Amino acid sequence: MPALNGLVGKEKFTPVTSPAPTLPIFACRGRVFRALALAPQAPVSGWLALLDEALKRSPTLFDGKGVILDAAGLGSETSELASLIAELLSRRIRILGIEGAACDSAGLPPFLINGRPAPDSVEVVIEEEKPPMTSLTIEGSVRSGQTIIHREGDVTVMGSISSGAEILAGGSVHVYGALRGRVIAGAAKNPRARIYCRKFEPELLGIDRLVRTAEDMGNHLRGQAAQIWLDGGAIKIAPLI
Repeated sequence: MPALNGLVGKEKFTPVTSPAPTLPIFACRGRVFRALALAPQAPVSGWLALLDEALKRSPTLFDGKGVILDAAGLGSETSELASLIAELLSRRIRILGIEGAACDSAGLPPFLINGRPAPDSVEVVIEEEKPPMTSLTIEGSVRSGQTIIHREGDVTVMGSISSGAEILAGGSVHVYGALRGRVIAGAAKNPRARIYCRKFEPELLGIDRLVRTAEDMGNHLRGQAAQIWLDGGAIKIAPLI
């Protein structure tokens, strides 16, 4: 028998070692996702009514968006979180988590802490829809003793406003004749409202919550066309050119 590796009559074997089995890796990595924070206010029934109005105007407002429920404004009504989440789910709004509350209840989404606004986030405010502003035109004059109240927009008087008459408007007031009575513009908390008149002889003027009487205005513009507006928290009067 021929020699093998210098050994005669013997065989040499090299042992083979099997590789150790590879264990699967358990991966747990952090992730940051964008979500809207929906902040209901008490009473919940009134807030849900506002939400329904917002969804009528924009039915896809929450479509495809993660939503976090900020319960800080609910006060004692945080005990009703389960029913509130059910109401939101019926409107196709799925809540991923809850912040601003610390009640322990089975079946609720997880409670979150340390949420921060996104640096480029856009706030979606749900508020009561205000009625549209309208204009009121008075074809003639407003006589002494008459009071005209129009809180939803501008008032235009084609004639004059007599002494002892009064107009209160949510917007601006335009008088094509003489202004001899009392006029308050911007009564709907509108500081940009103005008063215009062809002949300036008022008893009282006001814009928003500021008022000036005839004694405070002087006589330098009396009988002239004038405009009145609010600037820096003071009523300004100037000729209408």
